[in-house]
Amino acid sequence: MTAADTTSIGLAHGWYALSLLHGRIETHVERALQARHDLSAREYSLLDVLSNQHDGEGGHLRMTAVAEAVVLSQSATTRLVTRLEDRGLLERYLCPTDRRGIYTNVTPAGLALLAEARPTHDTALREALDAAGADARLAPLVETVEQINRTSAE
Repeated sequence: MTAADTTSIGLAHGWYALSLLHGRIETHVERALQARHDLSAREYSLLDVLSNQHDGEGGHLRMTAVAEAVVLSQSATTRLVTRLEDRGLLERYLCPTDRRGIYTNVTPAGLALLAEARPTHDTALREALDAAGADARLAPLVETVEQINRTSAE
């Protein structure tokens, strides 16, 4: 086995561990949000991203930026927005300075659901990270997530 083969195997194991961590967290958070709020993890993420918009310069996201933020394709993001709009949680409108652009805002009902779901999301996330931290394969990744959290809180 060459050094390149060893490096590739190491990279693959790291990638698999990261994928495993993501899957476990997403599954745990998804179940909690669905059970208590009839909300998927992707729907929660979209509401959360859009709730941080503001009316100042550059404060509203175009669909491409929203898609990047929630890690979905633009077409999948559009379908998700439509679903939440049909539920009365989002509303779309034309950009006042560029009639080709469409912005999306969270409605008062969407903000209320997000506020209600946030503690569920945060608790489920903490539980999933704690459980993953007990797995020797995932503990270093969990520590990295914790470090990022500490750094961003400073």
